[in-house]
Amino acid sequence: MKCAINGAGIAGPTLAFWLRKSGHEVCLIEQSPEPRHGGYIIDFWGAGYTIAEKMGLLPRILELGYKVDEVRLVDDAGRKVGGFDADVFARSTGGRFTSLLRSDLASAIYGALDDEVETIFGDSVAGLAEEDGCVRVAFEKAPTREFDLVIGADGLHSRVRELAFGAEQDFEVPLGYHIAAFEAEGYGPRDELVYLTHAVPGRQVSRFSMRGDRTLFLCVFRDDYLPSEKPSTDSGRKAIVREVFDGIGWEWPQISGEMEEAGDIYFDSVSQIRMNRWTTGRTTLIGDAAACVSLLAGEGTGLAMVEAYVLAGELSACEGDYITAFRRYEERLMPFLRRKQESAASFASSFVPRTALGIEFRNLVTRLFRIPLVAQYFIGRDLIDDISLPEYGPAGSNVQDSQ
Repeated sequence: MKCAINGAGIAGPTLAFWLRKSGHEVCLIEQSPEPRHGGYIIDFWGAGYTIAEKMGLLPRILELGYKVDEVRLVDDAGRKVGGFDADVFARSTGGRFTSLLRSDLASAIYGALDDEVETIFGDSVAGLAEEDGCVRVAFEKAPTREFDLVIGADGLHSRVRELAFGAEQDFEVPLGYHIAAFEAEGYGPRDELVYLTHAVPGRQVSRFSMRGDRTLFLCVFRDDYLPSEKPSTDSGRKAIVREVFDGIGWEWPQISGEMEEAGDIYFDSVSQIRMNRWTTGRTTLIGDAAACVSLLAGEGTGLAMVEAYVLAGELSACEGDYITAFRRYEERLMPFLRRKQESAASFASSFVPRTALGIEFRNLVTRLFRIPLVAQYFIGRDLIDDISLPEYGPAGSNVQDSQ
């Protein structure tokens, strides 16, 4: 079948990889004029880690990744007040855990396509019209084309979802935060393989030193601090971050100066997408477009890869019967993703404490993580993916579940 995939981040190229293996003709469409760079650090484990292994990508991902030694919470003077050794993540996942830039993971997946998948950069889907046997896809720039299937892999603010299912506000569940991320070169001090965080009520800023003398900064704040009108330009976003974090101490004056010199700044709400169905006619959704768990869950990229693998596998197993394939795709993954969303929402409620007392309590709890049972209770249980990944054989063959 001819398949149009809107979005060339994580979910889209993963789906293209598996669809191509099944013999389908794929067209990737990406609004950005080139593959995206920068972003933020993600943790990579679980079922998504297994999919990457099936794709032969693990060596490259581990090469790009970081084995973080410590998560350290610091006070205004930079003194350690909480945190824990990061080996709790490795223990809980059997060593199948790494941290890397989201854009580096996307680059590794896209590179696995070996230029065998058509990609249209600098364009996006502008209209969908389903007719007998196809979907007519209108583009913002390119001429209209016909496809057998259309897949929205275009993230939290999905254009395909809007066209096929309705307005974003019908499905978005805000978790009460906004986030900003940017990079700087030559920042000091550097604390190699240590993720540092400084928090005040309702706000926290973190930094992580990366290769090439680069440092990633991540700012998270509660929506109470957000102006009524969201900024539409980088300068406006930086102005809000500056206003929100002014006076929090620690290294903020220096970090603020680095932000002014930074190029692009990632700025977005922390939200989930909750839907009762991901498919309509010949159109379906995957990744954040379908079931965003929020970036605070830490696993959204891996889950997107799982969705892509299962969707492609069901299309292959059903030999072109997309209606049955779409139904099986939803039945296999919807309950699993809902549990992940509920867990992420519960975690998000205490991610940035509202009060100084809440920060003190969090610091105390993290210091107790040196006790393995405590660390397992608060962290380890959320690192377990309670799903059996299907093993898809040749088209039309039986599908078997495997752990």
